[in-house]
Amino acid sequence: PPTGLMSSSSDGTEDSDFSAEHTDSSESDSHAVRSTRLTRSSLRLSQTSQDVKHAPDQDETPPRTPTGNAPSSESDIDMSSPNVSHDESLAKELSLKESSLAHRPKRRRFHESYNFNMKCPTPGCNSMGHLTGKHERHFSISGCPLYHNLSADECKVRASSRDKPTEDRTLAHTQDENRHSTRHQAPTERQLHYKEKVTEMRRKRNSAPLKEHKDKSTEHRQVHGTSREPLLENITSDYDLELFRKAQACASDDLEKLRLQGQVTEGSNMIKSIVFGRYELDTWYHSPYPEEYARLGRLFMCEFCLKYMKSQTILRRHMAKCVWKHPPGDEIYRKGAISVFEVDGKKNKIYCQNLCLLAKLFLDHKTLYYDVEPFLFYVLTEADNTGCHLVGYFSKEKNSFLNYNVSCILTMPQYMRQGYGKMLIDFSYLLSKVEEKVGSPERPLSDLGLISYRSYWKEVLLRYLHNFQGKEISIKEISQETAVNPVDIVSTLQSLQMLKYWKGKHLVLKRQDLIDEWRCKEMKRGSSKTIDPTALKWSPPKGT
Repeated sequence: PPTGLMSSSSDGTEDSDFSAEHTDSSESDSHAVRSTRLTRSSLRLSQTSQDVKHAPDQDETPPRTPTGNAPSSESDIDMSSPNVSHDESLAKELSLKESSLAHRPKRRRFHESYNFNMKCPTPGCNSMGHLTGKHERHFSISGCPLYHNLSADECKVRASSRDKPTEDRTLAHTQDENRHSTRHQAPTERQLHYKEKVTEMRRKRNSAPLKEHKDKSTEHRQVHGTSREPLLENITSDYDLELFRKAQACASDDLEKLRLQGQVTEGSNMIKSIVFGRYELDTWYHSPYPEEYARLGRLFMCEFCLKYMKSQTILRRHMAKCVWKHPPGDEIYRKGAISVFEVDGKKNKIYCQNLCLLAKLFLDHKTLYYDVEPFLFYVLTEADNTGCHLVGYFSKEKNSFLNYNVSCILTMPQYMRQGYGKMLIDFSYLLSKVEEKVGSPERPLSDLGLISYRSYWKEVLLRYLHNFQGKEISIKEISQETAVNPVDIVSTLQSLQMLKYWKGKHLVLKRQDLIDEWRCKEMKRGSSKTIDPTALKWSPPKGT
């Protein structure tokens, strides 16, 4: 039977013009096959020669042949001889094919961020340059130099000027990284000098006339409207403005990296805002809502049952017949308009899943969405004549091996910076006290969560030291009375520079200046945003 060998071109398409066939048939049949191959090969060879003559300036690369040498002329290839061996015939045919492929134009390769279908939304921008000065193109407002009233060249200059101080600070931190012992809690000379330098820079304000700056800002706003960033000069010190510029560049760089990794793309399923009660809230992070809802960009949500909908009309019809006016579960705390409801993830699964999906829009590290049965949810609400409005919540495991009293905690954006976050934290420790346990939040904490917990631990310790009248103090006693984990107590004392090592002992310094400062704040704040332990009507669930 005949044996065939088919060669393929470099782009994966089969080239049937060049094939070597050998049969055991008669000499006439063999001669006819060779004549056919000769005619087709000669035609291709003549076409290739004409192409070379008409394009002498084309970029040529050596063909990749089995022997490593390209045919130098037409006389090097002779397909008409009937005595040519199989190997020689195959080698010559492959050489001829590679010679013709060598004159094909090379394929262009684009950078992975190059996308003709994407374009910067800023009016008048050609998508060239990037706010970070590290990328050649941008496709969003966050990376647009024109939106930030800069040019692409200015962004590159700023990037080079930012790198040097960052390297110096990194080197300084590396030199101080071994100073974690309580023996070395005093700030270094470098830190003191830098603090004085920052204080002095913040005292210096730009001396431009205030009226001139207002006129310039007003004119800029009238010309560009919201398509450009407002002029920020002369509003604060140059140092604080530069910090803000650095934060903008870092955030833009992170977004660009996510886009190149495919995690953020144009038209991705990212909910931009939600309509929640009488508020419209801009979202911060992606949440895994069903695709048909996520791609809408704007979600409408019932603030009582947390059901999510596609349009304002559907929400209005739902609100007309929704019978919920407060979260499900048991109301375990009430004082004034503030209430806390305990919701079991097993008994009210849909509500808890919707609550987790809502929380993911504002929390970066949250990973629990649907497996809510092992958790209890404590929902903080504020009541008025329309119902109990969601303020925030925290969740905790029903059986925590490490005694975590909080797994996830969230204050809704419209209620932030009003003391509700500390109320949630205080309530979680109140439950730990009732359970006679020492609690701690589950790690990792979000950035805002860490700030809130640090502030709460600071107030708890300063209040304890203010009321403490003895001379010897024990970390264990503080932990038992406040239900705060000893590790969190030690880290907070170190951050306040109140823990020292002297003559082989650890000493807690009672800094009266910090206590007096805390007392002044406490008197100004009042008691409206505090938890009253007597208002709690709750006992630990059985089996915990």
